[in-house]
Amino acid sequence: MGFLPLFLCFFILFAVSVRGNNVELRALMDLKASLDPDNAMLTSWTVSGDPCDDSFEGVACNEKNQVANISLQGKRLKGMLSPAIGGLIHLTGLYLHYNSLYGEIPREISNLVELTDLYLNVNNLSGEIPPELGNMSSLQVLQLCYNQFTGSVPTQLGTLKKLNVLALQSNQLTGAIPASLGDLGVLMRVDLSSNHLFGSIPSKLADAPLLEVLDIRSNRLSGNVPLALKRLVGGFQYDNNPGLCGVGFPSLRVCTSLDRSNPNRPEPYGGGSSGSSTRDIPETANINLNCSGNGCSKSSKTSQASVVVGVIVVTVIASAIGILTFTHYRRRKQKLGGGLDMCDNRLSTDKAKEVNRKNGSPLVSLEYSIGWDPLAEGRRFGGVSQEILQSYRFNLEEVESATQYFADKNLLAKTNFLTTYRGTLRDGSLVAVTRLTKISCKSEEAEFLRGLNVLTSLRHENLVRLRGFCCSKSRGECFLVYDFVPRGNLLHYLDVKEDEARVLEWSTRVSIIGGTAKGIEYLHGCKVNKPALVHQNICAENVLLDQRFKPLLSNSGLHKLLTNDTVFSALKASAAMGYLAPEYSTTGRFTERSDIYAFGVLIFQILSGKRKFTSSMRAAAESSKFHDLMDANLRGRFSEFEAAKLAKIALLCTHECPEERPTMETIVRELGNLANSS
Repeated sequence: MGFLPLFLCFFILFAVSVRGNNVELRALMDLKASLDPDNAMLTSWTVSGDPCDDSFEGVACNEKNQVANISLQGKRLKGMLSPAIGGLIHLTGLYLHYNSLYGEIPREISNLVELTDLYLNVNNLSGEIPPELGNMSSLQVLQLCYNQFTGSVPTQLGTLKKLNVLALQSNQLTGAIPASLGDLGVLMRVDLSSNHLFGSIPSKLADAPLLEVLDIRSNRLSGNVPLALKRLVGGFQYDNNPGLCGVGFPSLRVCTSLDRSNPNRPEPYGGGSSGSSTRDIPETANINLNCSGNGCSKSSKTSQASVVVGVIVVTVIASAIGILTFTHYRRRKQKLGGGLDMCDNRLSTDKAKEVNRKNGSPLVSLEYSIGWDPLAEGRRFGGVSQEILQSYRFNLEEVESATQYFADKNLLAKTNFLTTYRGTLRDGSLVAVTRLTKISCKSEEAEFLRGLNVLTSLRHENLVRLRGFCCSKSRGECFLVYDFVPRGNLLHYLDVKEDEARVLEWSTRVSIIGGTAKGIEYLHGCKVNKPALVHQNICAENVLLDQRFKPLLSNSGLHKLLTNDTVFSALKASAAMGYLAPEYSTTGRFTERSDIYAFGVLIFQILSGKRKFTSSMRAAAESSKFHDLMDANLRGRFSEFEAAKLAKIALLCTHECPEERPTMETIVRELGNLANSS
């Protein structure tokens, strides 16, 4: 009597599981047909394959064997994004940037309610941004920049309560900035530059609590700039909007009575007693118009109809949820026994492979196997020297003791992915401890270990020395221990007041440029037991200064440990400062030439004493008016010969064409000649 129901239960659950896998496979094959119609790039995607056995390029699954991540950035795809994408309902990361996709974003994409990362930037996508994106409640990063989108910025994006980054720059968007974006409590970065937006900046957006960057350059915005944006300092960029006015912002004119004073009211706005039409108000304005008489009757009827439709929809959804809940419960019962066995016996090597992590993302719910510890005793390291790894190994107790259990008073720096603390080892030496969460690290342990091996191979007087590392399976974190560099990073010595002691002397600036160049040259060179390496993030923040102001490059090789998407996210701040080479927006690749471009920007910063790299700096160097480029804090105390030479090198390094930039070997030789002739 009991066998038949049990058999039927097993059969139903098996059928549901198979059907789920078939649905995802069918969706992937439809997606392939539209993304890669010539079958030139996604040849590994076959109808007879299994998306969760590592055979599908760029596809990763979660612990339930559901497709959770698609990473196909820079794959030269030339098709369209199929509506079939909406069938992959468990996706948490979709990375299709740096391709040549065209057409519109299918509205079915809004079915992906678990998606946290949507990267469609640097393609040829067109049409309007679907307002249905507002239904994607888990979305944290929305990258749609460098496409050909038209229409307005949907007000519905203001419902994405988890959104951290909104990048819509370099499209053809019109209308106003939605005031609804100000409802996003965790919004940190908004880039709307290089569009055709008009109206004024909503004060609600200016008051967003965690906002750090607002870039609205090269639009048609007008009106009074909210004073609250002053707190962003360099994070607020507004150039090339002649209609803007305000007090306390450099280069902005003072507002007059002709300027619209209401920051929530975009222009043009016809209101008041004039009876002017309001039809030209952008739909993104979120303006509540005053209703009188029968003026809003149509709206009221629409509202009533919406309520009726809403009740029907809620009823249908509730029924569907009930069915799905029952199905999910039955599936969990089937897997319960196997799950207990795995917990008791820990994951064997074969079972660990069931947790697919190919091309993982830091924001995707892909887990390492239970007991994750890349440096565990007795592990085989696949070509990585056990002797070297052990000589660099710290234990967790040493790291915790050095940092006083990661006390806030020892905090040096913090980003979304890395936290660095000052520490003191038992021998009294000062160190900096960088803390990495496992979701930020390469998901394959062998790949992570190879990255560590690269870091241990780097030894140069102009690189920060790695003292060791520690991985903790209990904390799910890894720690990198470096020599402590006392004077901090170069950024602290830029944009300083003339009476501050942090103004760098001319000889110190020349020395910093020369030492940094030698460090980059070492990275680019191929040595015994050290591969040629591109730094990928040359910037003032990664140039540290020791007690004698000798420059030490930090974070060299760090990208070898981190997931690609962590690296992409970490670069956003550097891109905003102008370090990213222009070819990166079309190729999506880092090369030695992109490092050289960033180094050229660094020279301009050191000569000018300014954090922000501007086109006027290049213009001054091109016209040989290097006096206009030099830091006024130097009060003329610099060598004109050296300044002219360095300005020329900076100009060559930041050439728009990568092939025209000199190699680091040539740069170091030129700087050496400069030192010998002075």
